[in-house]
Amino acid sequence: MVLARVILGLLDLSPMTGYEVKRHCDTTIRYFWQADKAQIYRTLSQLTGDGLAAVETAPGVGGPARQVHHITDRGREVLNDWLTSRLDPQPERDVFLARLFFSGGLPEPELAELLATRRKTAESLLVELEDMRRSAPDPADRRARLRLATLDHGIAQVRTELDWLTEVEKELT
Repeated sequence: MVLARVILGLLDLSPMTGYEVKRHCDTTIRYFWQADKAQIYRTLSQLTGDGLAAVETAPGVGGPARQVHHITDRGREVLNDWLTSRLDPQPERDVFLARLFFSGGLPEPELAELLATRRKTAESLLVELEDMRRSAPDPADRRARLRLATLDHGIAQVRTELDWLTEVEKELT
């Protein structure tokens, strides 16, 4: 259900093909929501079947026709209902934290490698997010400002994780 609402949100930004929805999932929103190609196309089909999105065939540029999805008025109502509904806490799933929780019996080199791998991943993500932030235009409206706020949150979260990793590494050495 949440993926359907996320896709409605993307379609509310702009009409998109399934490919474009997938590209957004792989770039702009992947830091807080992920979906694979099959999930996206299945959900687009469901949204269309439910009347929350409509499909228009547009000529392809140098290729086959494109199926462009648009949010419908009913889709906007459903999206708005979701945006204004009670925010239920969602359980976190973090493979790294699950491994760290149980890694007390690992030999020192393996534990150090686990932490170093996470640090490397976080540092790489921070560079990517900060590059995105530097290249982001000044927000022209509230919608753009809120999208930029999610990027700022991601940057703050990764910086906090790096600080936490430093403390854990100090404590264990």
